[in-house]
Amino acid sequence: MKKVIIALLIVAVALVSAFAQGGAETTSAAKPVELVYTMTAVPTDAHAGAMQVFKKTVEELSGGQIIVKTFDSASLFKQEQEVSAVKSGQADMTATAAPWLTDGSPWVSMFTAGYMFKSYEHMTKVMNGEIGQEVFDRIAKEQGIRVLGAEYLGTRQLNMVADKAIKTPADLKGVNLRMPNSDSWIFLGKALGANPTPVSFSELYMALQTKTVDGQENPLPTDKNAKFYEVTKSITITNHVVDSVWPCINEAKWQSLTDQQREWIKEGVKAGIEYCDKTNLAAEAELIDFFKGEGLKVYYADLDAFSSAVLDKYLKSDYSKTWDMDLYKKVQDAGKGL
Repeated sequence: MKKVIIALLIVAVALVSAFAQGGAETTSAAKPVELVYTMTAVPTDAHAGAMQVFKKTVEELSGGQIIVKTFDSASLFKQEQEVSAVKSGQADMTATAAPWLTDGSPWVSMFTAGYMFKSYEHMTKVMNGEIGQEVFDRIAKEQGIRVLGAEYLGTRQLNMVADKAIKTPADLKGVNLRMPNSDSWIFLGKALGANPTPVSFSELYMALQTKTVDGQENPLPTDKNAKFYEVTKSITITNHVVDSVWPCINEAKWQSLTDQQREWIKEGVKAGIEYCDKTNLAAEAELIDFFKGEGLKVYYADLDAFSSAVLDKYLKSDYSKTWDMDLYKKVQDAGKGL
């Protein structure tokens, strides 16, 4: 009888040990994946709101298996540091744009060119479709950072400290126009006819207020959210860039995730795109009247004069030598009929 009892005790101990080990493995396996998401945008920007939509969607879909830690207003990294932070793994995600990816992939400069896209519909059809996926896969291989989609940031316009109408590129001669500090942004400023002056976005309000720069160019929703209308007197509608911001993730992090986790993240990005696009399209529809109400003069440029001059400078520059012209043709063909 004693032998039977001893045998049963041994089995019981073994079972308890096995369950304990299994429980530890389950606990370890269930440890949430953390994603650190950083961006320069202020909370009132639509793409900062899209980041929060992304967080909510992913955390709900995953049942807490993925936790997204968000940082806006350049509170973690400045705009110039974001891409390198994600590449190095200091952060997992950011919202970037084509100009910040041209150093590692020069051919991406085609997406920084003025008047590349005709409209919002043209941009989102390309960047959130098969062509965009081709672009994003190539960037991931070349730079170790994977773009997951394109959110509509708005169409960029000129915003001047003085009450100054800008009809053609000649009207920008000698104008110190703030541009983000990257080669492709600086070239765009030159192509527009201005004297591009690099200033970090977080320092731009002060630069306008102190007249360190004569003007800046951003989509109208950004001008409102950053309160640039408080320190400027005019806006000229140039439509020079149909702008988008690209949520992206460290490629090694992406490859470490399961297929299910990737699907949750894709759904989060999709929800963020929908929120951002609807918000900025609605805002643009009413912002001209808002700025007029704030005392700004609104002027309209000669779009044909600008588009022909700007694209001509790009096509004659060293930038176009790096472009994949087959890809360029696909992008332009996608805009036909829109």
